[in-house]
Amino acid sequence: MKNPLHYQLSEYDCGPTSMLNAMSFLFSREEIPPEIVRNIMLYCLDCFGADGTSGKSGTSRMAMMFLSNWLDGFGRAGHLPVRSRYLSGRAVNLRQNGALTDALRRGGAAVVRLYLDEPHYVLMTGLSGDRVELFDPYYRAEPFPQQDVELVWDRPAACNRIVPVSYFERETEDLYAFGPEDQREAVLLFNETTQLTAEATVEYMI
Repeated sequence: MKNPLHYQLSEYDCGPTSMLNAMSFLFSREEIPPEIVRNIMLYCLDCFGADGTSGKSGTSRMAMMFLSNWLDGFGRAGHLPVRSRYLSGRAVNLRQNGALTDALRRGGAAVVRLYLDEPHYVLMTGLSGDRVELFDPYYRAEPFPQQDVELVWDRPAACNRIVPVSYFERETEDLYAFGPEDQREAVLLFNETTQLTAEATVEYMI
């Protein structure tokens, strides 16, 4: 059984929430071992706030990279058919043949760093033409002023936003922009039993 994706509990836990949501999106509840949940929470929220309080600056890039490597190793050890790959910098884009686009086309998911007032993590779960389906863990009840950013309420196990691709490719710190190339990062995740092969994927975004 697939669980609905969930929202962050505080102002700071978008990183671990998006990683847990990736597991919920890719695997049924019965498949996910408790070690996955424990280690996602253990490795994230590693940044200290200005007052020295642990976790008040969220999750670092290094923690995301470490977690991606751990998940991939966990999968290779045969504990769960999960694969993970960490991308950074210029490699994080939604170009036609980019790794991120390819992952979404083949049934994978991606936890990406972008902007929502400040740096923020969300889960990308699919592509629909020139728009991206994603689950933003920061709860919002009111529509965005930007009319082309759609709030979705009837797909709780897959997405709660649909956003034009053009938003992400900006190098600014505006809504859902990846931002400057040197600050970009993404964790690509796959369920090996359900992912499509590259040969089976014939439709790419232009």
